Amino acid sequence: MDNITKAKDYRIEEDSIGSKDIPESVYYGVQSLRAAENFHITGLAMHPEFINSMAYIKKAAAITNCEIGILDKAKARAIVLACEEILAGKFHRDFIVDPIQGGAGTSLNMNANEVIANRAIEILGGKKGDYTLVHPNDDVNCGQSTNDVIPTAGKMTSLRLLGNLKRELLRLHRALERKAEEFDHIIKMGRTQMQDAVPIRLGQEFKAYSAAIMRDICRMDKSMDEMRSLNMGGTAVGTGINADEAYLKRIVPNVSNVSDMEFIQAFDLIDATQNLDSFVSVSGSVKACAVTLSKIANDLRLMSSGPRAGFGEINLPAKQNGSSIMPGKVNPVIPEVVNQVAFYVIGNDVTITMAAEGGQLELNAFEPIIFYCMFQSIDTLAYAVQTFVDNCVTGITANENRCRYLVENSVGIITAICPHVGYQKAAEIAKRAIKTGESVRSLILEENLLSEQELNEILDPVHMTEPGISGKELLHKIK
Repeated sequence: MDNITKAKDYRIEEDSIGSKDIPESVYYGVQSLRAAENFHITGLAMHPEFINSMAYIKKAAAITNCEIGILDKAKARAIVLACEEILAGKFHRDFIVDPIQGGAGTSLNMNANEVIANRAIEILGGKKGDYTLVHPNDDVNCGQSTNDVIPTAGKMTSLRLLGNLKRELLRLHRALERKAEEFDHIIKMGRTQMQDAVPIRLGQEFKAYSAAIMRDICRMDKSMDEMRSLNMGGTAVGTGINADEAYLKRIVPNVSNVSDMEFIQAFDLIDATQNLDSFVSVSGSVKACAVTLSKIANDLRLMSSGPRAGFGEINLPAKQNGSSIMPGKVNPVIPEVVNQVAFYVIGNDVTITMAAEGGQLELNAFEPIIFYCMFQSIDTLAYAVQTFVDNCVTGITANENRCRYLVENSVGIITAICPHVGYQKAAEIAKRAIKTGESVRSLILEENLLSEQELNEILDPVHMTEPGISGKELLHKIK
């Protein structure tokens, strides 16, 4: 490339390390380019919501600095317009730094500062790179530090992503509630430790699943509240150095206003700058939810196993061929993907925990990996719940006759009979049934321990699956 062409297509930008040629068409600057060269780790782009969160913060800071007279109106207006364009989806490709980076997020903060500054320069009629018009540090980053901007952006992003996850979980809760009603009349065998236990209604199992999901939602709501406390105004270490006192008072309300989210300023800005335990709390609630979902997925796989040589109590929607060699085989692929996402979330929670623990003194340098894992966990879990609802739960059907057959031929119903014949006799009947293969019902009738009318009453699905009157009272009622 000759010098004339190079001069036309590139601009030269300098920082404390030296100068670099920057493509004339891009909005990022020298510090962004250095970071992109240093941290080619995941090969992935920054999460779009994280970029938007940075734009909200920079917009709020420009408004605040203008209100208190530190930033002139023309610059502030240009910065605000640049941020609004980013929020509209423009210039995202100019955020070139890798999600995982050294420097506690300084690379992302400077990437945002440079993109916003260069676009603001254009709005004011200048050329990109002419930082005498709008400076990335002096103007866009005025009153801020990476150390209060990045954790604030992480919290804002987490809250928005958690809102989407919550919506999907509420859909799942409603779907499980509907199945609980649909299956409420179906008696089946309950199992503990994978052995026959006592009868339960299929609807009761699905009702329990819905209750567990709602508990996860409530747990997540509580942890989300910890994301609303911001260290904005604390700047480098929480002491507020280089931040005007009026800025300190106004910045968090302005962040709330521009983002349409509820935030408060942290009670202790030094503590809020040092510690990332709030992210551990949120990650823990997401992990707990993943564990619940994985357990439900396990149950559905077991109850649908077969279709001939397994439990065969329910049918999952057939979504795709299950084998390249076994014709007609259909696998429970949706519960399987839920399981795998749960494993992934659990692993991310370990990473988040260790990264939060690894901070030293006034700052935790490992925020990038915390946010990367957090956003991945929330997003993938939301997608998993979405497909779980749409491609599995809503289409589940029950094999009512199979469920009743397993109950009637199970030794487990002896527990319901125990109060009427005594524990010792019930145990004898159970052992004999297991040894001979005869049903408990037939052995009870054979020994004239109870009449058929009494047995029918005792083994009524409602009597076996709901708290009720005692065995003696029931016998007295029958007679």
